[in-house]
Amino acid sequence: MRILLLLSVLLGVTACTLEPVQPWDRDLLAEQKMQLAPDPVENFIDEHIYFSKESASGGQGVGGGGCGCN
Repeated sequence: MRILLLLSVLLGVTACTLEPVQPWDRDLLAEQKMQLAPDPVENFIDEHIYFSKESASGGQGVGGGGCGCN
């Protein structure tokens, strides 16, 4: 049982060392169906609601809020 557990952990660790995305593969990843929110209107509405509630604009994931302190 321990050997099986050890092998599964080792396989999980090696899966994280995949080579980076090649330039010729980026077109597949940039397709609309590969986006987190594939519907651009839905994405726009979600961002509008987020920025309206946060009283901030631009740069998702950047520190700082609507208070002006960064």
